[in-house]
Amino acid sequence: MIIFKIWVGERLVVALLFLLITACLPELLIIIATNFNNLFKHNFHTHTAYCDGTSSPEDYVRAAMQAGLESIGFSGHAPVPFENHFAIPDINSLQAYTIEIQELKRKYKGKINVFLALETDYIPGITLDNKRFTENFELDYIIGSVHFVKNENGDLWFIDGPDRSVWQYGLTKYFNGNIHEAVSAYYRQINMMVETQRPEVIGHFDKITMHNHGDYFGEEEPWYSRLVKETLEIVKDNGGIVEVNTRGLYKKRSDSLFPGQKILEEMKTMDIPVTISSDAHKPEEVSLLFDEAAKTLIETGYLEIYIYNEGEWKSIPLA
Repeated sequence: MIIFKIWVGERLVVALLFLLITACLPELLIIIATNFNNLFKHNFHTHTAYCDGTSSPEDYVRAAMQAGLESIGFSGHAPVPFENHFAIPDINSLQAYTIEIQELKRKYKGKINVFLALETDYIPGITLDNKRFTENFELDYIIGSVHFVKNENGDLWFIDGPDRSVWQYGLTKYFNGNIHEAVSAYYRQINMMVETQRPEVIGHFDKITMHNHGDYFGEEEPWYSRLVKETLEIVKDNGGIVEVNTRGLYKKRSDSLFPGQKILEEMKTMDIPVTISSDAHKPEEVSLLFDEAAKTLIETGYLEIYIYNEGEWKSIPLA
């Protein structure tokens, strides 16, 4: 009789533990993401002194190894045909950049994966097609981004950078302060980029919100939600990967990741693949807020994430 009671008691405890673990599985995954450093060990969005970064490519490789990363992808801003202070300035510089990254690939083989890429701007009628870069340089992948929004007169609104007044000035000067028209032009440009250039990765998807701070439009407004949904459908149809970019948070220019939580939830519903990047411009930024980004993705329901390896993008478990 005593043995029977002990046996029943053990079965009951096991059953209760099973129910508890099942009920708490999402929370347990979040705990895993919170308490293990370097849950994601790859960064595919990096800028060096060849464009608007601060240091040599090798400095970033060393920093990535010190941070415990397994992959570092260099994505210098591709040259653009107008005066600027952020892009690789010319073809000669681009050739030097590609040669140096290829040398680092060989030098660090077996220690860390080094990849050669570009972040290309898309401005219709102005920037070069991605094909021009892929045909002439041995790129592993391309990140496609929009930093300049073109209005109907061909003027360019710069939406990036730390100075909010530049964003505000352009909104007033080039779009007469019409935020609906300006934001619509931004997402139309992304749509065109995805459909015509087909970059493997979409950079900082909703960066148009960075200087908004809720003052000009609400991200819950129906017109904005429709624009986002339309663009996500185009990304989905063209097989794009959306990066979860931590730079706005660690630079304190945004209160959320790019893209924000609402968009991430929509992306998960649509089964749009993601990767995580820091958009590093300094060696010490190569893995900033990766654990926080991973935690956010797990909370959103993502259990897989994409990395570049052996010539293709592959999904790996996130937790």
